[in-house]
Amino acid sequence: MTVRRTPLITRPLTRRSALLGGVGLAGLGLAACGSDGGSGSGGGTITLGYVPSWTDGLSTAYLLQNRLETMGYTVEHQEIEQPAALYSALASGDIDIYPSAWPEVTHEKYMAEYGEDIEDLATYYKNAVLTIAVPEYTDITSIADLKGNADMFGGKIYGIEPGAGLTGVTQDSMMPAYELDGEYELVTSSTAAMLSELKKATEAETDIVVTLWRPFWANSTFAVKDLEDPEGAMGETEGLHFLARPGFSEDFADAAEFISGIALDDEQYGSLEDLVVNDYTDKEAEGVEKWLEENPDVLPAVEGE
Repeated sequence: MTVRRTPLITRPLTRRSALLGGVGLAGLGLAACGSDGGSGSGGGTITLGYVPSWTDGLSTAYLLQNRLETMGYTVEHQEIEQPAALYSALASGDIDIYPSAWPEVTHEKYMAEYGEDIEDLATYYKNAVLTIAVPEYTDITSIADLKGNADMFGGKIYGIEPGAGLTGVTQDSMMPAYELDGEYELVTSSTAAMLSELKKATEAETDIVVTLWRPFWANSTFAVKDLEDPEGAMGETEGLHFLARPGFSEDFADAAEFISGIALDDEQYGSLEDLVVNDYTDKEAEGVEKWLEENPDVLPAVEGE
């Protein structure tokens, strides 16, 4: 594996920074998570790492920040743009927690490489799934209907980041299974770019094919429908997990115990993501406060309140 490190970019957000494209944080002076004196009973620093455009991780990161700070911890955010770099940083201890991982199907290849050096703290949501979607007005219902209809969609399927598990499943499993190679191009760049194309298409009521997933706020914001997958090429339903660096549960026993007790259903997760991402854009902490007010009994109790 070629290791490419790029400079740390600091954003004007409290205790939040970004790493673009690197595979490790060591060498950037960011190693030694919890170095402020982690313990099993509050105190010390916990670093949360996630891909910022994947809003399940963004939402749960701010949820954990709220609860962990109540428990007496200092919480830092590391935005990491590529999932390979995220798993590498977690396994090497450069971040403490990945707050919304898809290790069973979507990120299986990363777990195969790094899983022995990662702690699985909990499955907080059980119904995650990868999808291929089109606008509700588009006159097809199955992925199989894409074959022979490339002209409807300009011969393109709009995807997300090149290193995303969803991208790998789409190009390595779905497209061969439905014989779409050569007829369609999988366009990859970023989640934001895919959503921009989806927004333009739905506003103009033109046909488009995109890679999506559930849970994700875009499914309710845009008038889209999942295409049926009779070949099962997009994989089985999976869980969303809280993953941690090796030794986290020993260093932060009370935090690990609290996190292991978190479980959200569809309605609870959906309302959290909607508040944090859409209603409180750039004010994510306030969105979490609102969600906690509306869902006072969902999470385990913590000391300090």
